[in-house]
Amino acid sequence: MAFLDAIMWPFSWAVSFILTLFHNVLTFLGMDADSGWNWTISIVLLVLVIRIILIPLFVRQIKSQRGMQVVQPELQKLQAKYKGKKDPVSRQQMVQEQQALFKKHKVNPFMTCLPILAQMPIFLALFWMLNRMRQEEYQRDGYFALSPEEVRSFDGSSIFGVGMDGTFLDALNANPTAWNTIVLTAIMIVTMVSTQFFTQKQLMSKNMSEAALTGQFAQTQKMMLYVLPLVFVFGGVYFPVGVLIYWTATNFWTMGQQWWVIRNNPTPGSLAEKELNLRRAAKGLPPVGEEARKAREEAEKPSGKHLGNQAQPSRKKKKKKKKGQR
Repeated sequence: MAFLDAIMWPFSWAVSFILTLFHNVLTFLGMDADSGWNWTISIVLLVLVIRIILIPLFVRQIKSQRGMQVVQPELQKLQAKYKGKKDPVSRQQMVQEQQALFKKHKVNPFMTCLPILAQMPIFLALFWMLNRMRQEEYQRDGYFALSPEEVRSFDGSSIFGVGMDGTFLDALNANPTAWNTIVLTAIMIVTMVSTQFFTQKQLMSKNMSEAALTGQFAQTQKMMLYVLPLVFVFGGVYFPVGVLIYWTATNFWTMGQQWWVIRNNPTPGSLAEKELNLRRAAKGLPPVGEEARKAREEAEKPSGKHLGNQAQPSRKKKKKKKKGQR
């Protein structure tokens, strides 16, 4: 654990520093220092800070997701080319051709899940902090940037009568059963999972091109649609209330952020782009994306119309001039 603490030190310090900063600001503004709502709002503000910092990664994620959709037809051709070939040489050639394809289109599949991975250290730092609040050494010496008084305040705080370190599983196994904790954590787990599912469903139903709706990429997206919520259902029973607050707030941010992107900057060729162009047409604005590209291509095509007799008079005049000169 000491080794993990050394690795997690910067993240644990950053999380505790941001929490104590917002806690002190809210206390200065008149909130009770020991109130669970003070610490709840501090956790939500922690989410805002982290997600704002991660906006550049989110932008790169969007570009990678769209790049993956663009290369799907070529990937399907590549998979068909090596279908049934399981020898090491063929597998190596397929991997090399895939890498060349990703490099050509500047696509990095790893970037599609980077924002989630980037949040994991913050999540773990908050999880460990909540699990350690009641340990005597931290209540005596403090926890990273949190003072001993703030550690005791955080540990003793509650919302709706439920402590920040309360979990569904512990409440279920308690004697007597802590029904208030079970109800609150169950509501938060359902909310967390529902927002996760809706966000992924929104992406698949509106912001994927027709080519990306088939093949391995589409199958991966469908798997994530159902697997990720299940992961959070089974994991959520172990999450303390403070972690559930953090992850639920994160999901609401992701859902709103993705809604804005889908509405205002959709994937070319997607349903969301068609809806955007319908709204632009209603306002008298030109189309964007795939429709704009098709319109430009149509405009650049030769009309195929013959000038007919319109071009002849000038030639005849030239001939008459020549005859007159003779």
